[in-house]
Amino acid sequence: MAAHRRRHRHHTHNRFRFLIPAISVISGAILILYGFISLLAPSPDHHHGLVRRTSLNDNAVVDDSSAVPSVFKVPVSGGMVSDRSLWSTRMSKFYFGCSNASIKFPKVETVTYPNRYLLIATSGGLNQQRTGITDAVVAARILNATLVVPKLDQKSFWKDSSTFSEIFDVDWFISHLSRDVKIIKELPRKGGKNLVPYNMRVPRKCNERCYQIRVLPVILKKRAVQLSKFDYRLSNRLDTDLQKLRCRVNYHALKFTDPINKMGQKLANRMRKMGKHYVALHLRFEPDMLAFSGCYYGGGEKERRELGKIRKRWKTLHSNNPDKERRQGRCPLTPEEVGLMLRALGYNKDVHLYVASGEVYGGDDTLAPLRALFPNIHSKDTIATKQELEPFAGFSSRMAALDFIVCDESDMFVTNNNGNMAKILAGRRRYFGHKPTIRPNSKKLYRLFLNRENMTWEEFSSRVRTHQRGFMGEPKEVRPGRGEFHENPAACICEDTEAKSKLETLPRKFGKTNFDFDEVVVDQDTENEPESSDQDEDEDLIGSQFQHPVNDTSVDDDPLISESPELEELLSD
Repeated sequence: MAAHRRRHRHHTHNRFRFLIPAISVISGAILILYGFISLLAPSPDHHHGLVRRTSLNDNAVVDDSSAVPSVFKVPVSGGMVSDRSLWSTRMSKFYFGCSNASIKFPKVETVTYPNRYLLIATSGGLNQQRTGITDAVVAARILNATLVVPKLDQKSFWKDSSTFSEIFDVDWFISHLSRDVKIIKELPRKGGKNLVPYNMRVPRKCNERCYQIRVLPVILKKRAVQLSKFDYRLSNRLDTDLQKLRCRVNYHALKFTDPINKMGQKLANRMRKMGKHYVALHLRFEPDMLAFSGCYYGGGEKERRELGKIRKRWKTLHSNNPDKERRQGRCPLTPEEVGLMLRALGYNKDVHLYVASGEVYGGDDTLAPLRALFPNIHSKDTIATKQELEPFAGFSSRMAALDFIVCDESDMFVTNNNGNMAKILAGRRRYFGHKPTIRPNSKKLYRLFLNRENMTWEEFSSRVRTHQRGFMGEPKEVRPGRGEFHENPAACICEDTEAKSKLETLPRKFGKTNFDFDEVVVDQDTENEPESSDQDEDEDLIGSQFQHPVNDTSVDDDPLISESPELEELLSD
């Protein structure tokens, strides 16, 4: 028995004696193979290059994320979205502009008193001045005064010497409003002398009572009053007939001159001939705009130095946290981000884009990612000759008017900020048949753009469409009373309830697989929506340091305006 155990131990010892060298040989071979593979493998920097963030200097900026290959890839086609959903909605046909005066609105002859003359001096760029002109007509009606054709701003940031009659058809303006307000071209002479108006300023969002308390006593005493820096000086909340008068001015009485209108229509027609539809994009990515916003786009020290130098022009601006501004949706999207949003919404790369913009910060390098997503990018400079644009060149308001017409005529208008052109066009497109207007839900989209490399295109585009509900220019998308009246002229939008009720009884033609914006679901995150107040929204963009009481008729004129020169004009178009 003992001999048997000794033989068993000897046999086991011999087996392990051969096994240990074999394990050593295999381990050595594995180590050699691992070292060989390590030599052939790419460096860690290569993997970091796969994770990108938007930048003005480089389309592939190094990120500190883990080295995971991106699954994000933009497809060639737009995805599962019906063509009808991209360019129109079922419900828009049941809403139309309605601005006729009611039978209770007295005729102009019965309410206009002699020896009451109102003048205004507008402020800002073309569209900011347009709001002032519109509100001036209503202010004259409130004061039972004769309005003198407004003076345009020739001294502000835009440095445009154009007069009213060089931008708008002045004779049409006077005749079209002849039933509402008496309008003359110049102040009359009294006793062989020119009547000199008394200059004063009213608060922002001044309502009817405010004008009656502040301005009426002065106009009775001085006979002629000029209201300076007249922009957003009228409340959003007025009597319905006065709101409808606003619409008659803005959408019917203010017509561009024939040369501007003909050239604008020519540009729009050229865009239509390029394809079945076209998208107009108000990009607002100029150096001044970015410097003013205080946002940062990944351009490193060069960007901080260049934009910081421009920002010093506004000495009253406080420094802010660029990352916080982006997180809160206060920064314009980059051209690439705008392009990604549009592709996610279903617009194919063969769609033609008209870009209304000044000098884009970063030039062609900044536009390159957008051009990669939409190769067919145009502007007035690319679809018109220098000779055609020569009568308008050198006049910012006339050039802006051309962009205004092309954007207004577009099948889809996309705004990248909440400036005056965006507001005026959004309201105008609602009034004339609810043509779609896309406003980026910047706060939600920012987080999505930041993490896009970690998701598939299908997931990304689905989230974009979800976030954009309530930001696509649908009927009743913005509740009445919210935001600027010029952006949401609810008092001037009527509904064909009978025809709409008939449609709602019919079965839907499209299944759930198509993303259809007809079913309007307002995004629950209302932080991107203007509050229901009369607070000036341009002041929201400027910052709290420039806010002041509104509709407070007890406030004196002098402290009302803590406005730095050129501060608000920058945002006006």
